[in-house]
Amino acid sequence: MTDINVNIQAIAEAKDLFCPKVTWVHHWTETLFSFRIERPQSFRFVSGEFIMIGLGTPEGKPLMRAYSIVSPAWEDHLEFFSVKVKDGPLTSRLQHLQVGDHILLGRKPTGTLVPDALEPGAHLLMIGTGTGLAPFLSVLREPDTHERFGHIVIAHTVRQAEELAYHSLLEEDIRTDEIFGELLTDRFTYYPTVTRGSFHRQGRVTDRIRDGRFAADVGLPEGDLSTTRWMICGSIDFNREMIEILEAAGLREGTRSNPGQFVVERAFVG
Repeated sequence: MTDINVNIQAIAEAKDLFCPKVTWVHHWTETLFSFRIERPQSFRFVSGEFIMIGLGTPEGKPLMRAYSIVSPAWEDHLEFFSVKVKDGPLTSRLQHLQVGDHILLGRKPTGTLVPDALEPGAHLLMIGTGTGLAPFLSVLREPDTHERFGHIVIAHTVRQAEELAYHSLLEEDIRTDEIFGELLTDRFTYYPTVTRGSFHRQGRVTDRIRDGRFAADVGLPEGDLSTTRWMICGSIDFNREMIEILEAAGLREGTRSNPGQFVVERAFVG
C-alpha cells in the first residue's frame, strides 16, 4: 500500500464516489502505462465512454480527470491507459499506482465515441493518437459494433514505435480470441503509424488520409466516403484537423440523439 491511499476512503464517502482496488499495473514505456481496477457491482457503462477517475489530495479533496475506459462494457474489470506527466497534478502521482492501492471512480460515465452515435456503415474507422487509442479498444470488443459495421479499422499514430501500446493485442491476440477472432476474420485492419524513428509505416495518419494512401492501404472506396463512419480521439490539434478533413468531405458529426457519419471525443487527461 502507498501514500496514494491516504484519506481516499473518507473522500469517496464524502463525495459519493466509488473507491475500487487496483488489481493490475503495466508500464509500457517511461511515459505510458495501463492499470485495472475492480469493477463496482453497480457500475454500468457503454463501450467507448469515459469516466472521471482520480486520487485524494492531502487536504482531503478529490483530484479527478476524464479517462476513457479500455475494457468493453461486458468485462468484469475496468482498465485505463494513461500518460505519465512529470508535473501533471494527477498523472505525476497516478503513475506510481501499485496493486492493492485504491483510486476514486465517478458514478456517471459519458462520451460520444459510442456505436449508436453513428449511422450504420460499411466501414468503421477509429483514428487516434497516443492514449486516444483507449476507447477504440473498448468499442472493438463490443458485440454491437460488429452488427452495425462491416470492415473495422483502428489507426494509431505515435511518435516512437515503442509507444505502440497494445500492439500485440491488435496485431495478433484479437484474431485468436475465442469471442472475436472469428468475427474479425478478414474484417479488421490494424493501422499503426510512427512519426519519428524507424518503422515500416511512417508519417502522420492525417497526411496519409489527405493524399489517399490511407484509403488505398485499408481498401476504402476511392473518392467516396458515403459508406464510411469515423471515430476520432487524440490531441486538440489532431481532432481539429480530422474534423476539417471529414467536414470537407461532406460528412456530418453525430450524437446519440442524432447519429451522423463521424464522432469526436473532446475529453482530455492532464
